[in-house]
Amino acid sequence: MLTDSGDVTFWIAFSAGLLSFFSPCVLPLIPSFITYITGISFGELKQDHPTAQMRWRVASHCLAFVAGFSTVFVLLGALAGLVSASMQHLVEEGLLWIQRGGGLLVFLFGIHMTGLFHFGVLLGDKRVTVRNKPSSYFGSFLVGLAFAAGWTPCIGPILGAILAMAAGTSNDTRQAIALLAVYSAGLGIPFLLAGLLFHSFLNFFNRFRKHIRLLEITTGALMMAVGVLLFFNLFGDLSAWLYSVLPL
Repeated sequence: MLTDSGDVTFWIAFSAGLLSFFSPCVLPLIPSFITYITGISFGELKQDHPTAQMRWRVASHCLAFVAGFSTVFVLLGALAGLVSASMQHLVEEGLLWIQRGGGLLVFLFGIHMTGLFHFGVLLGDKRVTVRNKPSSYFGSFLVGLAFAAGWTPCIGPILGAILAMAAGTSNDTRQAIALLAVYSAGLGIPFLLAGLLFHSFLNFFNRFRKHIRLLEITTGALMMAVGVLLFFNLFGDLSAWLYSVLPL
């Protein structure tokens, strides 16, 4: 359970957030998102030395955007934790099968991400858009909510894997919430850095985008491995092994 392997699952959640940021459905849209929520033109954001006022505007609106999608993800984590906690009151064997079902689901998500086989239910795009964003922090928060509500072929499987892990390994709703908060941090921190270092981000993106497909395959393989660990309840064993190898 999570109490025995919390360090490992939290690191997996944070890494999943990073992978979501670098996914083909998110990374190419980052410049558009930043210009949209800040109201600053693309040309102004590309400046090597933006003014302090511009940096504050970008940082504050990006934080509001991150708060928006984090709210949705944390609420989903709370729901996953409640489902897990309620099942504990029924029978321990039932909870074990929920964990195994979650592991199988994460494994299938991994297969989908690698491209070995595509599951139709994961290919649908149900994005919610905010056509006329209010020029305020609340408007950026709303865009974050809309971003989180989008179930795309890239971020959907990764987020679904973390939710399955939260429901399958957590016996405490607070732990499930913390798991999704860590996932949100993994996705939100690089977004904030991209806004503050927009010029450098564009240079990085131009070099990195040719490797996106390789990242997809790597992400899928990692998700398949996590699915196996979850199915056989090996997170505790993995955590113990890591502590023996890396005592610090």
